[in-house]
Amino acid sequence: MNKAIKTGITLALIAAIAATALALINSITAPKIAEYEAQVVLNALSEVAPGYDIKEKEDVTDGVVNSLYPIYKDDVLEGYIVSLKGNGYGGEFNLMVSYTLKGSVIDARLLANSETPGLGKKAEKGQYMEKFQNTGGNTPVPVKKGQLDKDEADSIGGSTVTFSAIAKTIAYGSSFVEEKGGK
Repeated sequence: MNKAIKTGITLALIAAIAATALALINSITAPKIAEYEAQVVLNALSEVAPGYDIKEKEDVTDGVVNSLYPIYKDDVLEGYIVSLKGNGYGGEFNLMVSYTLKGSVIDARLLANSETPGLGKKAEKGQYMEKFQNTGGNTPVPVKKGQLDKDEADSIGGSTVTFSAIAKTIAYGSSFVEEKGGK
């Protein structure tokens, strides 16, 4: 019985020391991680809406749309940057997409994601999102590989699930902005 109590106390001490060490490490790294994530969002905002004045973030809670940022040119509302959440092959991902008031995609960036390295991760590159530019609104967002020209279809080879998830999320954002319009 003494051995069991001694082992229990030893394990409790090890657990307490480990928990304290993890808490200390978290208190040091959490602010740096938050700062990095904020910088990623700022970079994405400027990348998806070059030449626009980006106004104050508006929080939205509809499950897919997290927030939107009105974008202006010469003090005239031209559209929105929308932060979207979708589900791809690797699980949940975040997109930052700019739209005109009619729901046409200006540009998009894939932010936080767990897509497959070498395949779905290609979507993190700006040129991957070019296939969505000027779609939405009057031109449907391509949600199937067959809706793309050969070069664009080849660029998504091996990551069709990721492409489809991103496309459907972008299309949802397009409809959201089109419905919102200049409101």
